[in-house]
Amino acid sequence: MANYKNEGYDPEEISALKEECRKEGKSFVYVEDDDLDTLDEGECVHIQFPGKYQGEEVIFDTLVYTLRLHHSSLVYEMAVEQVRKTYPEYVPPEDRKPNYKISPELEEEAETALTEIIDEIEETETVKVQEHVEVDMQSDYGIALDVCLNVEEINDDIVEAFVRDFNANKLSLDTTLYSFTSEDEN
Repeated sequence: MANYKNEGYDPEEISALKEECRKEGKSFVYVEDDDLDTLDEGECVHIQFPGKYQGEEVIFDTLVYTLRLHHSSLVYEMAVEQVRKTYPEYVPPEDRKPNYKISPELEEEAETALTEIIDEIEETETVKVQEHVEVDMQSDYGIALDVCLNVEEINDDIVEAFVRDFNANKLSLDTTLYSFTSEDEN
């Protein structure tokens, strides 16, 4: 039995994943990911699928998410960065440690500023995004893919089409730059 530094290249792991896919009747399997539970349903999924890289079988450990989610994440990160220049003690809720303290007044000011900056970034279309696939060869398990698609939601059909086209080396990405606003979501 060979000992693989990266188990995502282990033929036994790949065979087990293929069997799991066969049982599910899909070309991929969903991966339980607590970090994604906070997102709205259909915006992002964590999957694994078998494929080949440079002629070698491997497991692709993949995040697939919508262009809108990618855009809103970048806008939010940019806005938080700008707010922190004015309010260095402000920490966004998702990054707060249990002992974090901020006065309610200061938090309200910072969050109002954050909302205003987000609106301005969206109105001026400062952030533009396009479909992409990022490959991370340094992954702990197989090859990590970061896949951003211009679709309303990520569902089985979208994922099946992506996996099919990716594995057939026929993936065609939209290179158009897009910008979104929060109002589009309502």
